[in-house]
Amino acid sequence: MKKSGKITGVAIGASTGGALLLIILLLIVWRRKGKWFTLTLEKPEVGVGIIAFRYIDLQRATKNFSEKLGGGSFGSVFKGYLSDSTIAVKRLDGARQGEKQFRAEVNSIGIIQHINLVKLIGFCCEGDNRLLVYEYMPNRSLDVCLFEANGIVLDWTTRYQVAIGVARGLAYLHNSCRDCIIHCDIKPENILLDASYVPKIADFGMAKILGREFSRAMTTMRGTIGYMAPEWISGTVVTSKVDVYSYGMVLFEIISGRRNSSHECFRDGDYSFFFPMQVARKLLNGDIGSLVDASLKGDMNLVEVERACRIACWCIQDNEFDRPTMAEVVQALEDLLELDMPPLPRLLSAITGGSHSVIPQYFDSV
Repeated sequence: MKKSGKITGVAIGASTGGALLLIILLLIVWRRKGKWFTLTLEKPEVGVGIIAFRYIDLQRATKNFSEKLGGGSFGSVFKGYLSDSTIAVKRLDGARQGEKQFRAEVNSIGIIQHINLVKLIGFCCEGDNRLLVYEYMPNRSLDVCLFEANGIVLDWTTRYQVAIGVARGLAYLHNSCRDCIIHCDIKPENILLDASYVPKIADFGMAKILGREFSRAMTTMRGTIGYMAPEWISGTVVTSKVDVYSYGMVLFEIISGRRNSSHECFRDGDYSFFFPMQVARKLLNGDIGSLVDASLKGDMNLVEVERACRIACWCIQDNEFDRPTMAEVVQALEDLLELDMPPLPRLLSAITGGSHSVIPQYFDSV
């Protein structure tokens, strides 16, 4: 009987201990899971460098989303205030992504750290609400500085540094992250400028993440008309070179200070006024300075202007294999890679009736 009593006591003790252990584990899991939804601004906790906010706290921070900074196809961006900083809160329209996919995207972008990529501070994933919290950029986006009559005129040195910064950011995404990240929607609206006009690539809502074992991917067409590489339209597999094409189109706009697709580019069906076409012509015939934004009143570095024009033409080549990598673009902009005269892309040649041609040569490393 004594032996039986001991066995019973041991069994009860073990069961009680097991139950307590199970309760402790459940509490730990519950607390960890709860952190995705219950963190407050007063006592934020950081997981992988990003904060999980409650929806009500972001409502308060943005004064009920009252100060809109901008918007796009995926949602709207609002200005907000924390106790020690200003933030930009992007509210996604509807529950477009499942919770698992949303968190995976947050984790992927959240671990990226580069001076030319906008910093993701936190997020909210509560019910159907999906919000992303970014650092605030006081000089807004590049399109505002280039195309809107707001009194700001970016001088040539600033423009050239913006071009280099964006190129560095894309090179980092393509080559230096754990996975290759293709942004898929590079345009002036997605390039933000901080207080010192340092460019920050933003809006990864369309980004495609490729494992290093893959160099290309089949995906649905994405991006913005006017910046999309030909392969998007043809439906073939895409690589990081789609970002290179978009970058080239943005570089044209940085040079000219106007949209490539503005109505004045197509006078009575005459595509010779299309800015990339003008660049190709001026590279052959000279007078590169006339391509630069007139608001600069001739204050520019002509060597850098010609270099930027050549790079832009290389970036928009029809065949992705003829385009440089973003790492090569950085080297070229920094004058570490010599450029030959770029060929005229077949697409430009077709829309202009083939009236202009450029000798087809390629990058030569110094």
